[in-house]
Amino acid sequence: MKTEQHTNNIGFDALIFDDSELLILGSFPSVKSRENFFYYGNPRNRFWKILANAFDEKLPQTISEKKELCRKYKIALWDVFIESDLNGSSDTSLSKSNYQLSDITSLLKSHKNIKKILCNGALAYNTLIKNFDIKIPIVKLHSTSPACVTFDAESWMNNLKNA
Repeated sequence: MKTEQHTNNIGFDALIFDDSELLILGSFPSVKSRENFFYYGNPRNRFWKILANAFDEKLPQTISEKKELCRKYKIALWDVFIESDLNGSSDTSLSKSNYQLSDITSLLKSHKNIKKILCNGALAYNTLIKNFDIKIPIVKLHSTSPACVTFDAESWMNNLKNA
């Protein structure tokens, strides 16, 4: 009988700037993102395309271009889970894994300019609401993951433009 092997996976540090006003929270970096060492690293993920389209910018290709796009539009990125024994990328597996939550409360206390949080998917939203007492607006959006068949580009565009 073959046993499934799990390894501890550490998420990314928050990408945040002194003047960030919008925090976009995902759940946990996918396998492709962890391989590429940056948020939304799966080329099929819609995140960077929707961000570029929302602000009429060129699609960023490099990590530095992605960071610059976020800096320019005062966007911070992080995930609600900072550590997990997740062996793949599925949110359904993540919610059943051994995990540690990110310290979102401290992040918001030290970055008072954050006015709104967009949650990239239901797991990020549900985990945030259940575990944190947040006093700023929180919006649940369909995941930008290629696995999400209900992705709503218009809702993402409206929320990014009106952050």
